[in-house]
Amino acid sequence: MSKHVDYYLTPVSPYTYLGHDRFVAIARKHGATVAVKPIDLGEVFPVSGGLPLSKRAPQRQAYRLMELRRWSRWLQIPLNLHPAHFPTSANLASRFVLAALEEGVDAALDLVGALGRALWAEDRDIADPATLAAVATSTGRDAAALTARAEAPDIAMRYKVLTQEAIDRGVFGAPTYVCDGELFWGQDRLDFLDRALAK
Repeated sequence: MSKHVDYYLTPVSPYTYLGHDRFVAIARKHGATVAVKPIDLGEVFPVSGGLPLSKRAPQRQAYRLMELRRWSRWLQIPLNLHPAHFPTSANLASRFVLAALEEGVDAALDLVGALGRALWAEDRDIADPATLAAVATSTGRDAAALTARAEAPDIAMRYKVLTQEAIDRGVFGAPTYVCDGELFWGQDRLDFLDRALAK
């Protein structure tokens, strides 16, 4: 029986970035299909007890930076702890991912990885349409076509539907991977997802 993973993400999450390539490798190793599902954490947090970074207690903010530094070093993935363009809106970038998804799952996955690198390793503003177009071009996509689709009302509606779907399924953060109805929250749960897919 083939395995399937619903991949709830936001392109601006450092943990989506840190886990993305490993997740893709794990899914491919097991021959799992992937549904790429960008969501709006600004809508998820208020109904799930989460807080935007700026409203978290100082000790939580400090620990977050320690954890990001640890994971970056452990995984040997470059990460700027204080990117110039964070926090930033993920909405347009998420709609770009949904537009790329119309070309196939691999196109969407490639774009998610490139967006994470742009923000967290290259210090680029992925809320900026010109930057998004350049990142899309770097992955072999037609930037003009993606830009037009990303602005379409049906793509905006799809983004809202996926966000509500995530809320209804108990998702409260990103990345969250759902396999056989079981949630795995955070890139630090990828080993558990790997084992679940191996069953």
